[in-house]
Amino acid sequence: MKNSAFYIGWDVGGWNCDKNSKSRDAIVILDGERRLVGEPWRGNLRESINRAQTGAEWVSELFGLCDVAMPGAGAPCVLAIDTPLGFSDAFVQLVSARRSVGALGDSHDNPYLFRETEQYLFRHGLRPLSPVKDMIGSQATKGMHVLARFAPKVERCGVWTDDRSLHAIEAYPSACKRSDLIAGLREGYPPLGHEDKEDALTCALVAYLFAKEPDLLEPPGANTSASEGWIWVPRDVLVAGDEPDWKGPSVAR
Repeated sequence: MKNSAFYIGWDVGGWNCDKNSKSRDAIVILDGERRLVGEPWRGNLRESINRAQTGAEWVSELFGLCDVAMPGAGAPCVLAIDTPLGFSDAFVQLVSARRSVGALGDSHDNPYLFRETEQYLFRHGLRPLSPVKDMIGSQATKGMHVLARFAPKVERCGVWTDDRSLHAIEAYPSACKRSDLIAGLREGYPPLGHEDKEDALTCALVAYLFAKEPDLLEPPGANTSASEGWIWVPRDVLVAGDEPDWKGPSVAR
């Protein structure tokens, strides 16, 4: 078990989500055979984040919350996180240097509101939320804070690491509800008792695919900004074409 890989899904709640009964942090851990490790957990991770000092300590905190000891130091872990893990370069330049872009049009093309990865999903039939306009800024800063503390190195676009055993990526479980691939992988799991935990399971399965079957996930383009990051979704959720599917149902994070 010492060298086994683990796949962790984190459905992110706000910084003070202990006061929100409907949406909180949730953690699900899978082993290399996609079996549940310990018990799926739901609550507020704020204090666990405050206690940990390294990526290994952070992962150990997550295992402890799921009522299981981390089986050996150095076990590789992929953490898939359901929240935006970056702001758009245009937004960062606007707030840090008062540097503006040109003329602005439709919301889904507005580079202040949406990163390239989100605009790409709009063009292929999905409707992701914006950390700027859709009231998920608390969750986004929580996820980015965790990266800054425990996995600060950008290994490549959309992949963060502690340069040891932890890798982190961004997932989008609501979009995965369209995926036959994810539906197949979810077969056999018991009901987890809350939608937050179910979303965390989906994130863990995306982490598994990222490690084991990366070609089944849509990768970033060669020129995608590494500082913006990338949302890793199964390719089977994407609709062919260049324009948003405005007639379809909204898929919220």
